[in-house]
Amino acid sequence: MITRDVDLRPLNTFSLPARAAFFVTVDDPARVPAVLADPALAGLPRLILGGGSNIVFDGDFSGVVLKIACAGRRLLCDDEEAWIVEAGAGENWHDFVRWTLEQGWAGLENLALIPGTVGAAPVQNIGAYGLEMAERFESLDALDLSSGEMHVLRVEDCAFGYRDSRFKREPGRWLIARVRFRLPRRWQARIQYAELARELDERTKCAERGCRALTPQTVADAVATIRRRKLPDPAEIGNAGSFFKNPVVDAASYVRLAAVYPQLPHYPQADGSEKLAAGWLIEQAGWKGRRMGPVACFERQALVLVNLGGARGADVRRIAHAVGNDVEERFGVRLEVEPVFV
Repeated sequence: MITRDVDLRPLNTFSLPARAAFFVTVDDPARVPAVLADPALAGLPRLILGGGSNIVFDGDFSGVVLKIACAGRRLLCDDEEAWIVEAGAGENWHDFVRWTLEQGWAGLENLALIPGTVGAAPVQNIGAYGLEMAERFESLDALDLSSGEMHVLRVEDCAFGYRDSRFKREPGRWLIARVRFRLPRRWQARIQYAELARELDERTKCAERGCRALTPQTVADAVATIRRRKLPDPAEIGNAGSFFKNPVVDAASYVRLAAVYPQLPHYPQADGSEKLAAGWLIEQAGWKGRRMGPVACFERQALVLVNLGGARGADVRRIAHAVGNDVEERFGVRLEVEPVFV
């Protein structure tokens, strides 16, 4: 069914005002080509919408919004090395992670409590605490809206990068229907991030209550605790999660910065470059807790922009531009935003 003039405010976690000229809920991708053949939709721009947690509406959308609602989750197969698990693109991501852990299939615990849907995870190549989704990705089914054909895409087809993918670089083309993940049987905890290691240390030592072993569920619980402590709940205050990517600089640039700022958090990369903590840079530039009109840098995590009430896309652009300029002026480092402006 095609619906006209739909309010998008409740469908984006930043709670920004916007309306869609046309709106279609997709629970069966095979029917989408026939829907898009409707003369009323001919030539209109298309927006594929998941959980609305990584999008900034600049205003009304004059085309057709395809809201993904493909459901279902199942174990496809397992062997001596891994479990292959599949989920519909409309499934809630955190619920899916929790379900895999309940079944005893570890591997996604570091990505617990990330907002959004399963189908959006490959688009953004979501990541947290030393793990990126691409490391657990097996394949996905996607409808090519330019041809109307379904395709199976594997990791080599997806061009995954840091918070990036083929799907992000080709907006409006690929409608992801189902995603499959390869979860290794030989589990090894990823706890190299100091904040996560500290939280786990508190959870597992507890001598007076007896030592508790480190498990995938323990890691997931620790990640969720940290995220709840640092990040605002979109149900309480509008936001799109981490708004800026952690910048990656070459070794020489890092050495230059570290000489001036020895406390600068950094994470060595395999190619010799260094990933810097964008939140630290923003905080040092004086933006943590600071507002500009109806939008502010969150008081507990400068990496997050929040809607204090009545914000529009233009307000988000304004503060994001100001924050980026101040960081670049002070550190010579350019910040890149994570969400997509529409």
